[in-house]
Amino acid sequence: MSDVALPGSIEPALGRGPDLEKGFHPLTGIIYLGVIGAALLFVAYSIYADVGATGAGKTSYLAFLLLFVALLIALGFEFVNGFHDTANAVATVIYTCSMPAHVAVVWSGVFNLIGVLLSSGAVAFGIVSLLPVELILQVGSSAGFAMVFALLIAAIIWNVGTWYFGLPASSSHTLIGSIMGVGITNALMHGREGTSGVDWSQAGNIAKALLLSPLFGFALAAILLFALKSALLRATPALFAEPKGDQPPPWWIRGVLILTCTLVSFFHGSNDGQKGMGLIMLILIGTVPTAYALNRAMPASQIEQFANNSAAAGKVIESKSADRRVTGNARPAVTNYIALRQLDESTYPSLVKLMREISDEVAQYGSLAKFPAETVSNTRNDMYLVSETLRLLMKSDESKLSGDDVATLARYKGSLDSATKFIPSWVKIAVAIALGLGTMVGWKRIVVTVGEKIGKTHLTYAQGACAEITAAATIAAADGYGLPVSTTHVLSSGIAGTMTANGSGLQWSTIRNIAMAWVLTLPVAMLISGTLYFVFAHLF
Repeated sequence: MSDVALPGSIEPALGRGPDLEKGFHPLTGIIYLGVIGAALLFVAYSIYADVGATGAGKTSYLAFLLLFVALLIALGFEFVNGFHDTANAVATVIYTCSMPAHVAVVWSGVFNLIGVLLSSGAVAFGIVSLLPVELILQVGSSAGFAMVFALLIAAIIWNVGTWYFGLPASSSHTLIGSIMGVGITNALMHGREGTSGVDWSQAGNIAKALLLSPLFGFALAAILLFALKSALLRATPALFAEPKGDQPPPWWIRGVLILTCTLVSFFHGSNDGQKGMGLIMLILIGTVPTAYALNRAMPASQIEQFANNSAAAGKVIESKSADRRVTGNARPAVTNYIALRQLDESTYPSLVKLMREISDEVAQYGSLAKFPAETVSNTRNDMYLVSETLRLLMKSDESKLSGDDVATLARYKGSLDSATKFIPSWVKIAVAIALGLGTMVGWKRIVVTVGEKIGKTHLTYAQGACAEITAAATIAAADGYGLPVSTTHVLSSGIAGTMTANGSGLQWSTIRNIAMAWVLTLPVAMLISGTLYFVFAHLF
């Protein structure tokens, strides 16, 4: 596939760039395909072993077929994410001649893999919470599969399209836009206002992280470079020089650049790698709930703590229910509150009833591993409903909860989440392999844009290090708060910031193209995913 010029682009920065044409040895390709095959067999065996451990009856071949297709698409998204986003991490070490291109992408892929394996899972479930609650509760239905297929395929289409034109667009923006498109379309298809299909409070928090992180990246990288020049320019002028041909920089500068590349790769894996995990868990819960609806490995000590937290939280909610009782099904009232964020006289009594039913079931079986196969889906849905309701109540002024009440409910919510929001080790490994392998292919287009087409001069050692340090710090902070950020935008804006601080000038045609992709990503992803969801909902 030949490179294509961006509309209105200008010549790359002056100076010969690094050699990006060196191909892989045929043996490398064989090993690569072998890893893919081994990973797929590992996934299949892990699912087989997990389902077998539950002692449940035989799952239909259709369910396994849907599971295989859905997992293939989800892992395909992470694969595309690897070569689309992680190319940003290696651009600086390649263009400063700190590492050969073919070594850099493998190095980055390995540390992406490690980052995924050590990730917390907070970002994964933050993404999932944006989805419509009724589709999460019925993820095993035809509408649930339509949702998963629509948002993943839409994200892949946009990511591949922007990669083809060498535009550093954001996979995080794309996936969130796809989720919002499905939510709005689902609401409209059920006769509700489109705005009711999205958790706007959660979307607002994520939007702030995504929108502010590039500005933060630009400013911090510029300030960092300015500070370094002020302090070290006279003592170490080599740090602020451009590479000389293919000659690598002094060892200590090279070490700094490789370290910053490693950190960005690691934190990219720990943040971006989680986005697919939450969706894969939804797929698993929908197709084989007996194995994945509840955390069957939850230790007995946490079960006892669960009971204590449930009793304390129950007292708080009962005090708000004004002695009202619900005799019928409590789920509709609680689901309605989550969808509309409006308290009514049935919300608290229904929540009390649902909490009591969960507590009775946990006490009856004594362990999540002992729950009968026919009950796990309903129990998980009940736990999810209570957890989401508590999350909203703790943030709502309307609920008028005291600080102690919020702390009590937060402990109970934590117990609920431990039972339902878990990620098996094999899921992390599969995502890690997909993201790592994706890093090793298709990286050249984005690398050329980041390395040559943002600034008017060649990237210096200090500029590369400042941009990478900024990106690593920003992603690590976002990971700690469970928020997704765009590695692409943070790093490319960081390079732009260093070019500005250095007085190098920017190639505004490229900046316009990146900004255009940034502006269009959300609405286009929403449009594609909404359209696909409408089509799939009528086909399935």
